[in-house]
Amino acid sequence: MDFQLQGKTVLITASSKGIGRAAAELFMKEGCKVAICSANKENLIKTASEMKRQYNIEPLWEVCNINSQKDIENMVEYVNRVYGTIDILVNNCGGPVPGFFEELNESAWSDAFEQVLMSAVRFTKLVLPGMKAKHWGRIINITSISVKQPVDNLILSNAFRNAVTAFAKTVSNEVGKFNITINNVAPGYTLTSRIYELAVERAKKSGESHEHVLAMMANEVPMKRLARPDEVASLIVYLASDIAGYITGVTIPVDGGVIRSAY
Repeated sequence: MDFQLQGKTVLITASSKGIGRAAAELFMKEGCKVAICSANKENLIKTASEMKRQYNIEPLWEVCNINSQKDIENMVEYVNRVYGTIDILVNNCGGPVPGFFEELNESAWSDAFEQVLMSAVRFTKLVLPGMKAKHWGRIINITSISVKQPVDNLILSNAFRNAVTAFAKTVSNEVGKFNITINNVAPGYTLTSRIYELAVERAKKSGESHEHVLAMMANEVPMKRLARPDEVASLIVYLASDIAGYITGVTIPVDGGVIRSAY
């Protein structure tokens, strides 16, 4: 299917690996001008090099700590200067630290607030003027199934990813008249380094192996397997297209059926 995204400028945050990287690769296949960023320079160099070998095009990349307002401003300015106004923004971030309520201090809450909610707020605010001028734009936030079904031991993710969905719904109502859509993709258990880290954390608490924990995670899913990052990325690309131009303000799970609610 032709998503008619040729030549669009795409910025994907926290995209040197996992779902962010998978989305970057799919957008490159669609002929987009793709910019990626991460706080880890070595990961960025490695990812950009691998993409260049595979697609004969190197994505624009820059080190960006999404907890830093200055880094975010520099990243958006860099993409606008090199590629032109950003058409598609994919707000992605690593998950905040796991932990139960009484284990987490205020510093952990502050860090998660900056990482999950304020990064999305800041990037969105910076790209909206250009999207309004073009009367076209797409913003997709990668959240989690925790926005619909809270996950034990992930209270920070449960709290702030829900804040992102409320933020997106509110702003989508304000910018719809400019042909700008804002949606959320909520991955379930997906084969990324994050899910591996969570499995290791659970294994420490339970005394089981992380391999057993991963197997149990897969067993919780009606499809009896974990998702591939590209399966989540496919929805992101679809939501960025004109084909999905009448979908806005919604949260769509990609979870293999793990969310029990019918809504």
